[in-house]
Amino acid sequence: MDHFYIITNREKDQDLETTRQICDYLRAHGKLCTVREYQKLSREEAPGMPAGYTDADWIPEGTQCILVLGGDGTLIQAARDTVNRRIPLLGVNLGNLGYLAEIEKAGVLDAMDSLMADDYTLEPRMMLEGLVCRKREGTVRNLAFNDIVVNRAGALRVIDYEIYVNGEFLNRYSADGIIVSTPTGSTGYSLSAGGPIVSPMASMIVVTPICPHTLTARSIVLSGEDQVTIRLGSGRRVDREEAFATFDGEVSVPIATGDYVEIQKSEKTAELLKISKISFLEVLRNKMRGN
Repeated sequence: MDHFYIITNREKDQDLETTRQICDYLRAHGKLCTVREYQKLSREEAPGMPAGYTDADWIPEGTQCILVLGGDGTLIQAARDTVNRRIPLLGVNLGNLGYLAEIEKAGVLDAMDSLMADDYTLEPRMMLEGLVCRKREGTVRNLAFNDIVVNRAGALRVIDYEIYVNGEFLNRYSADGIIVSTPTGSTGYSLSAGGPIVSPMASMIVVTPICPHTLTARSIVLSGEDQVTIRLGSGRRVDREEAFATFDGEVSVPIATGDYVEIQKSEKTAELLKISKISFLEVLRNKMRGN
């Protein structure tokens, strides 16, 4: 690889010490390197996009690798924002817990040597596509790298959620919400809600209720070819409930009783670079050690 683009989360690398170290090292070896700090964008910079997004148009043509400095959250957002450019990403973990950002700060220069020597593998990661169908405001379509969450808004009370798979009714949950995650996202919010850990290279969809009002509710693992529909029902005390459909914790779309969200595997994938020879199981064991 000869042409690199760096997205830096300034909150994680406040003085840009690591960013400059990487950029100087690559340039010293005759490589091209462009730096873009990860920051909140104004509406003028990115009209129609929620604040905080990376504009993929800033990435120079010919870029072969996007280096993302921050944590898993920064990498997830960068993957969503740049998916149409089909440029592989490598995460450098400057946060506390990194499942996705595999390179730690101490090993960053060795990682650059591997990239320049083309010593790496590509891991395509499944993404989800969600279509939010609303009676009053129309439809909204978006992508998720980790998960799509439908959860209540306002007062602290459970809502009924009807789940359909490929058009067939599956179950009705009285809960705070429903998480639909990719295998990659299974180690995120879904895991915190009691969901299973799935190998990131699998093609599966995990449906996990959030604080269900029952003793028997469990996560359901579906084929990656299935379509999941979540229909928002009424509450216990009111006929019309309000909720949000949220993509990767970033884009939230308001919905109400009678609205529904259709979720399926996206045709697009995020391409992550893997340098280390450490397996997913070893990473998992190290990250969960002491928990």
